[in-house]
Amino acid sequence: MHSVLENDQQIIKEGKIIGEAFNQGLSSFTPDLMFENMVRNFKGAEQIYGQSLLRQLTGYSSEYINRNINIPEFQKELKKQLADTFDKLKEDGLLTNDGITEKGLEVAAIINYVEEIDKLSSKGFGENITKKRALYGDKADFKSFSKSDRYRDIAIKRSVKTAIRRGHEVLDFSDLKSVERTKRGSISLIYAIDASGSMRGKKLEVAKKAGIALSFKAIQEKDKVGLMIFGSEVKTAIHPTTDFKKLLLEITKTKASKETNLSDTLNKSIELFPSINMTKHLILITDALPTVGKKPEEETLEAVSKARTAGITISLIGIDLDKEGRNLAERIVQVGNGKLYVVRDLENIDKIVLQDYYSLH
Repeated sequence: MHSVLENDQQIIKEGKIIGEAFNQGLSSFTPDLMFENMVRNFKGAEQIYGQSLLRQLTGYSSEYINRNINIPEFQKELKKQLADTFDKLKEDGLLTNDGITEKGLEVAAIINYVEEIDKLSSKGFGENITKKRALYGDKADFKSFSKSDRYRDIAIKRSVKTAIRRGHEVLDFSDLKSVERTKRGSISLIYAIDASGSMRGKKLEVAKKAGIALSFKAIQEKDKVGLMIFGSEVKTAIHPTTDFKKLLLEITKTKASKETNLSDTLNKSIELFPSINMTKHLILITDALPTVGKKPEEETLEAVSKARTAGITISLIGIDLDKEGRNLAERIVQVGNGKLYVVRDLENIDKIVLQDYYSLH
């Protein structure tokens, strides 16, 4: 996967175009319509398509386009650049006149995955280990060997060092040390992304990449991850699973639209979590108060209480919450026995999501 990307900058560019289109709430678009919108009202077009997508499609910054959009020669060049980019996307099977293809989705998902995992791998994912003993698990410490231990767990170097320290010329049974293994507690997670209109663009992009990082790391640690995408209603609902590819594709194609409905999301999470006794944790990521329902705040807190009764803990990552939004968020995590993270630096959201996951162990 890395070798393909390293040697094909065109694929990277096309994957980013498709990914940005999803982040802006677009599933289909045409060069002629886009060009007309840009010429008629560039600032309005910029709101629809976003600065990043415009740069990827045209090769020009929004500032440059805005300064030159009324120049006929530039209009001609801009129209040609848009047409050429769209033709290449179609030629490579990522786009048709009806919209983004399955191949387009997969390429965008790969780009999201590689960028996010490379970013975190360079700085480390962090770690958390419980102290529960286990026959199979990660090597954590050493103990005296006993007859119940497996021979393959004998720590040869540590045993020899112990014998030398005791002055023994031959390894004695009492010198033998074995690896003490630890295991992580079984956890079932659901990552819930607010895909309302206010999340469109950069907010949704970083929320999606944080979900990719969480899914990758949690599944690697043998935990299960579910997914919920919500706006005015729950649009995607996936039971906790170890199917990383399924989660990756669903996260990538998430589009922003309409209002925020937290109560339906919380109620739906109760259905998605397994009924067995285990750690069940919901991570909500949102930038606004709930806006759906007759009494949205009361209905949200009532749903939180139901979820908590079902054994679910709830953490909330709030992006640029106002005072009223923060007050409600504090009540949600208090009732939900979780943690609140108020975020202003969007680039740190993936680390915060992983931090919350590690705190469960």
